[in-house]
Amino acid sequence: MSGLEVITSAAELLFSWQAIIALVGGTLLGVAIGVLPGLGPAVGVSLALPLTIGMEQIPAITMLLGIYAGSVYGGSVTAILINTPGTPSSAASCLDGYPMARKGLLGEALGYAAFASVFGGIVSTVILALSAPQLAEWALEFGPSEMFALAVFALTCIASVSTGSIAKGLLTGIFGLFLAVIGQDVFTGETRFNFGVFELSAGLSLVPILVGLFALSEVFTRLASPDIAEAVPDTPTNFRFPGVSAIKGIWVVLAKSSIIGTFLGILPGIGPTTASFVSYAEARRTSSKPETFGQGNPEGLVASETANNAVTGGALVPTLALGVPGDPITAILLGALVIKDIAPGPSLFIQHGDLVSALFMGLLLVNVILLPIAKYFAAIWRRVLMLPEPLMLSGVTMLIGVGVYTLNNSLLDMATVFTAGVVGYLLRLARFPLAPIIIGFVLGRMIEENLRMGLIVFDNDVSAFFLRPIPLTLYALSVVFVFWPLIAGMFQRRRARKQV
Repeated sequence: MSGLEVITSAAELLFSWQAIIALVGGTLLGVAIGVLPGLGPAVGVSLALPLTIGMEQIPAITMLLGIYAGSVYGGSVTAILINTPGTPSSAASCLDGYPMARKGLLGEALGYAAFASVFGGIVSTVILALSAPQLAEWALEFGPSEMFALAVFALTCIASVSTGSIAKGLLTGIFGLFLAVIGQDVFTGETRFNFGVFELSAGLSLVPILVGLFALSEVFTRLASPDIAEAVPDTPTNFRFPGVSAIKGIWVVLAKSSIIGTFLGILPGIGPTTASFVSYAEARRTSSKPETFGQGNPEGLVASETANNAVTGGALVPTLALGVPGDPITAILLGALVIKDIAPGPSLFIQHGDLVSALFMGLLLVNVILLPIAKYFAAIWRRVLMLPEPLMLSGVTMLIGVGVYTLNNSLLDMATVFTAGVVGYLLRLARFPLAPIIIGFVLGRMIEENLRMGLIVFDNDVSAFFLRPIPLTLYALSVVFVFWPLIAGMFQRRRARKQV
């Protein structure tokens, strides 16, 4: 299809009443999830997965994208109101957002945060639409050896999302790889690792594992150690977007923070939290009044919120173009795409150009819809924060149970989600990262298929996997990504010893 035909077809897919309702509802739900402290994008997206099973591809994915982008913004509302970030990515927003509210500028602070979030999201979406197809076109020549090397490189994301200990991340990643091979062998049809349970012959479902690991384990964690947040101030919000003169004063911060957030989002494992602090530090460094940062300077709030929302589009670049998840949230989105029979990777842009264009347009529309949601729901979010936490957790648990059971009316799925929730809770206690399990589970089948296919093509010559330039480059990058945290840690310890 020509470019115009692709855009027309994408518009037809996106602007159906089902897709629009899903997009608006997902964005609204995402903002609400972001407002509630301790939940965030990963829990929100995993919690909504069962709701997408009976939906068409575009409504399902645009709803998840709305939850993703909306929850990143929603964290700023809590940061400004009660000095507690609704999501980790809004931690830097507390530094100037809450002081602005304390000065009587609550409405202005909420307006700055909303405008900056939308600006960063739109810029990153445009960069996503321009760069992802080019990256995918380059990767179209990949054969089994290249795809195997790419899958190995994708596994290195485990190192980048394994906060605290790479060894723990590798262990949970191996556990995810093991879960992927339960069931029938793709090539021989033999049943593997079903432990005598007939229901496991078809393998494990991704949705119960995702929902259990992220959503149900979060419920268990919150029940075991409830957080005590600051009281919500009983003052009117008086939401107000920044005027033209105010925007002229912050346009440099908006531009720089958008680029920083998008670039750091493309890099695996960086995430919105790091991007927001990097952008905040850069804004303070170049400000004419750095001493006012931390005391209610709008530039600090704008820098944080622009960058963390720009990460959303940037992180989707390697996810869609190469099938490489850059963080836990895109790992869950990758699983959602697989569930909807959308195979991320180089061929996606050729075989389903209209679908990809519809996703780009949908993400752009999500960011536009954030503006009226931010304005007209600001007072509601303040009241939501006053609800007792046990009531909210009860509602989340009910949604998990109903959503998972309605997938296949399967007791095995219910047992899987409960087991995954318990395992996720125990792993959280032991400070094991959860995202590597999903990365390993999603990539396990891809690794196995391309390895065995390559051995057939190369007549069992293992060395053929290392003789091509692209696989060699990917293996080299894999080594760098795995060992870089160790090397960086050594430099930090050496620097710390010198300062003592």
